[in-house]
Amino acid sequence: MIKKEKDIIYGRHPVVDAISSGVSLDKVIFQQGVRGPLEKEIRLLTREANIPLQVAPKERMNRLTRANHQGVIALISPIPFYKISDVLPSIYERSEQPLIVVLDGVTDVRNFGAIARSAEVCGAHALVVPLKGSAQINADAMKTSAGALAKIPVCRENSLVNTLDFLQQSGLSIFASSLEASQSIHQLDWTVPLALVVGSEGEGISPSMVKGSDELFIIPQQGTTDSLNVSVATGIMLYEAMRQRHF
Repeated sequence: MIKKEKDIIYGRHPVVDAISSGVSLDKVIFQQGVRGPLEKEIRLLTREANIPLQVAPKERMNRLTRANHQGVIALISPIPFYKISDVLPSIYERSEQPLIVVLDGVTDVRNFGAIARSAEVCGAHALVVPLKGSAQINADAMKTSAGALAKIPVCRENSLVNTLDFLQQSGLSIFASSLEASQSIHQLDWTVPLALVVGSEGEGISPSMVKGSDELFIIPQQGTTDSLNVSVATGIMLYEAMRQRHF
């Protein structure tokens, strides 16, 4: 029997059963210092199921539940996760031009939710997030998304660099914003099959993702502030895509 509290599963066998049966999990947390067959089994299962595994001290785990967790806790995700390789063919089958949003290190749950909301409103087909270093999809993210996270597929991938390569081989162009770019967002053709790369709140888009992009652009601005909030900037980009595609 899977032992649950509101949004967690705890205990060695219940967590193993949850992973094996395909329960949608945000992450699995393993107690620091625990060794042996259980650790090997959990590591193997999470790797095969593409579920983030995090090691944490016992004190932190005890704050998540007062029950006997036996050194392993799984956080239940409110949404299922997909693979972009499974989602993309269905977009082409519907004779639609793919519009994918790739989130490179967006960790704030409210920004994540706001991006999902804009993506769904503007007709994006999917969000892509890294296996590690992304915002947790929790109640705050769901609330901020205004229900969009229940509608738009979220694809969790081991390597965003490899994902960009896959998307390019599948006929998509990769667009990314950069303050160093010379061309404006309005000079690009957003009607082609494309993936839009969105950077983290503090660091922006990582160099490897910039290198893997086909087109860099800048959002023109009047003021002196360095840049827009990531969710606001993403909304502007997605609206330009929608405007060119549908209006």
